Amino acid sequence: MDDVARGVAERLRPAVEANGHRRQKAVLFRPDVWRPRLEPHGVSAVLQRGTAGPTAKERLIGRQDLALLRDEAGTDPGGLRQVFVAVMIWGSGTSNGRGPRYTEAALGDPHLTDVLSRTADLVWNGDLASAYRQFRVAGVGRSFFTKWFAAVDDESTDERALILDSRVFRTLNALGWVSYEAAGTRHWPTRYVTYVRAMHSWAAELDVEPSWLEWLMFDLSGDIPAVLERSE
Repeated sequence: MDDVARGVAERLRPAVEANGHRRQKAVLFRPDVWRPRLEPHGVSAVLQRGTAGPTAKERLIGRQDLALLRDEAGTDPGGLRQVFVAVMIWGSGTSNGRGPRYTEAALGDPHLTDVLSRTADLVWNGDLASAYRQFRVAGVGRSFFTKWFAAVDDESTDERALILDSRVFRTLNALGWVSYEAAGTRHWPTRYVTYVRAMHSWAAELDVEPSWLEWLMFDLSGDIPAVLERSE
């Protein structure tokens, strides 16, 4: 671990210690908003996954639900499509109003099924750079396709895929870690792999799970001091 990376771990330590008892909550979504986008593509059954929400028109879906869907899907292309849709719902919640539209665009992409199968296999084999490079689907950018990588990863390799979205990026930048400097290149697949490896290194140094540390960075969204105020 170089000096910059070591400095990130030390700057994170107070936040980790203050929030070690906290866990990511399930995400609220509204099935009726998603159903018109999903039914024409035969994937609306995923709207029954998760648990009942606070009202009859709402449901909750969490990482454990994505993992269950992944295990049920195996390598079946139809099952992987269900996992993908669940990931899009989970990543959108009720805050990203464009999520249903982007998901519909992806479902209409004739390359989707092949891309899902191919990138899932690459993730299972630990080739995250190739998975990143080959994920090209209408309506889906890095923030969501890295969620797909994280959800479909079955922990069969040493370094599990992690999410890299704008909120995580803000925290990394606030901590002084710049992906292209750490990677020594502006090549995005390499930068993503460098990020994943750095996160696993920091998690080991801080004695936490990498996916939990990723969530904490997401939760902070660049506001490092605020973590102490949210630790109750």
